[in-house]
Amino acid sequence: MRAIVLPAVLGIVALSAGCGSSGGAVERNGPATTHSGASFVSISCSASGECAAGGFYNSAKAGYQPLVAGETDGSWGNAIEVPGMAKLNRRHGARVTSISCGAPGECAAGGYYFDYPHWTYEGPFLVSETNGKWGNAIEVPGTAQLDTVGDARVTAISCSASGECAAGGYYDNFGKPFVVDERNGSWGTAIEVPGMAKLNPDGYALLNSISCAAPGECVAGGSYSPVGSESIHAWVENETNGSWGAAIEVPGMATRNTDGEAALTSISCAAAGECAAGGYAGTARSVDHAFVVNETNGRWGTAIEVRGTATFGHGFVQVNSISCAAPGECAAGGYYVNNTDPVGDDHDRPFVVDEKSGKWSKAIKVPGTATLHKDCSSTRRTRRCFDTGSEVTSISCGAAGECAAVGAVDGGTPFLSISPVNFPTFVVNETKGSWGTAIRVRGTVTPNSISCAAAGECAVGGGYYQPFVLSQSNGRWGDPLHFK
Repeated sequence: MRAIVLPAVLGIVALSAGCGSSGGAVERNGPATTHSGASFVSISCSASGECAAGGFYNSAKAGYQPLVAGETDGSWGNAIEVPGMAKLNRRHGARVTSISCGAPGECAAGGYYFDYPHWTYEGPFLVSETNGKWGNAIEVPGTAQLDTVGDARVTAISCSASGECAAGGYYDNFGKPFVVDERNGSWGTAIEVPGMAKLNPDGYALLNSISCAAPGECVAGGSYSPVGSESIHAWVENETNGSWGAAIEVPGMATRNTDGEAALTSISCAAAGECAAGGYAGTARSVDHAFVVNETNGRWGTAIEVRGTATFGHGFVQVNSISCAAPGECAAGGYYVNNTDPVGDDHDRPFVVDEKSGKWSKAIKVPGTATLHKDCSSTRRTRRCFDTGSEVTSISCGAAGECAAVGAVDGGTPFLSISPVNFPTFVVNETKGSWGTAIRVRGTVTPNSISCAAAGECAVGGGYYQPFVLSQSNGRWGDPLHFK
């Protein structure tokens, strides 16, 4: 499974059948959906109890439509369809792919729209929230002139302050990445990532992540594949004083990726010129290694393999998400696959790794997840258990050494399944630099994103049949809140 695109428990108790998580008693209203899918794919918290989530829902009349919801003073309001999409998108399909908040009630989201149900023509859109009210969605300025093929989308967005954001994506059918800035609440014109034409002439490239530490001080990155080559490379690009510099291959990756593949999957900046990024890289043996790379004082260092992952087994290893609370104080999470396991048992396994005082420690397997990987079913005559897998899908740090990660236990029993999908959520907290035991959140499926505004103040977004959010306050996780 590839992510190219796209602790101490703080008094947490496992949510049980008596809670709203399993009975679905806790709900908020939203647009009417079908049973074909609805989810929050991105969530962002600018302060404790001040968050926003974005995603999509499936309308019986108009297909997939973009969805946003907001939390104010710790209370979530109803989900709404992104305003203005009916006029912008007459082809009846759209999704929010990323959302970010620079301050309470001051957020921005981006995504794409398409011809549903044919899934042809993709146009990128942006929408901003001001004073707690969402404006009308607009097509990303300038992309109509850039995109000659008719296939573009916003894949990442980051806001450092009210009306001060940056977004990125791609156009020309996965061919070329773009960036666009919002200044003083007004979006500028999208441009092709500077230097990409020289770095990767006529090839394919994706922008996977973007992070802004201050207005005009951002970093973007992703992957590219030169034309005629089967290899994939990781790239990164800096914006300084509001001007985007040239994209470069992640330093140190050339020697680690001679004939394999590599991608930068996630970036986080704690301050201007103080960032960290992660992803994966292939070798001549086609074995992937998770990597991290740091920017210090505005200069990128050399990518290094995540320490400790070599002991996990000879298989795929990847950083899915990274978060920095302060310069040199970061955490990353992802998954590994041990190919030395017996055939059929090479499931994903989650890991986390910390950076403290500018030095990355050894990765560890997420505590407690081994017990979550046993999925059992019983009949009158027999009881069988099957080994499933899981991975960290998203991680966020509210302060140095105070982080949280969310993931999903995949698989499910091949018979007597309770529901068509059995991807229960797990959450795990880090307190005072120590990771606690993962707990399983019953009754929810497919967590996509987590955001922590402060230590013990986090929110998770996801969904399947219904979008849901899961909030943590004062170190304690509440019940999942479903949007019907």
